[in-house]
Amino acid sequence: MSTKTKSADKLLFTSADWDFETLKATYDAIEDIALNELKLDVYPNQVEVITSEQMLDAYSSIGMPLMYHHWSFGKRFVRDDVMYRKGYQGLAYEIVINSNPCISYVMEENTIVMQALVIAHAAFGHNHFFKNNYLFKQWTDADGILDYLQFAKSYIAKCEDRYGFDAVERILDAAHALMDQGVNRYSRPEKPNLAAELKRERERAKYEDETYNDLWRTLPQPDQGDQDMDELKRKMRVEERRA
Repeated sequence: MSTKTKSADKLLFTSADWDFETLKATYDAIEDIALNELKLDVYPNQVEVITSEQMLDAYSSIGMPLMYHHWSFGKRFVRDDVMYRKGYQGLAYEIVINSNPCISYVMEENTIVMQALVIAHAAFGHNHFFKNNYLFKQWTDADGILDYLQFAKSYIAKCEDRYGFDAVERILDAAHALMDQGVNRYSRPEKPNLAAELKRERERAKYEDETYNDLWRTLPQPDQGDQDMDELKRKMRVEERRA
């Protein structure tokens, strides 16, 4: 068998087209590199292949697999659909949800090369980042995201039955108006300031001077005995060499 044939046998794919068998083989190869070579720490993956219309639908509900009903989702879907059909905007190659399991939506229109790229990028790159980022772990419960979405959807539906559709819609309209105004839960450290650092250094030196007690100088150090013994041994070796 020629070297060229052997190399071809190792290729995961030889054309742009793909089927689920090829996609699975590609995923397995990427997973092996991510886990065994790069030592990434990831949530279990759930990769779903979706159509362009399903991608547009995911756009409308902020990519969440479960969502309550609101008129703004339909409005967003119609807008994105018209823009996409007329060629004014493209669609994402993938969407990833930072939950446990990590859910990745990949477009069926992608070539197999693009599928390999987005699986490596989303299912393992984003996944590893989400799982190990300390801010994500502090503010997000990856295990509970999907359950909470189901709870929220059911809760709003029950509120519509109890209080009426219009009352619930007014609350949701207000919430949607505020949701892009985010709460800053993490204040980034200020840029280093030389004057402020010098001031703090002077304050530390002043505090040390004010709290200094000369009596501490007279206490034996914990390793003083060992130092004295080492010095005695050194002197004895010197005397032996002279003799």
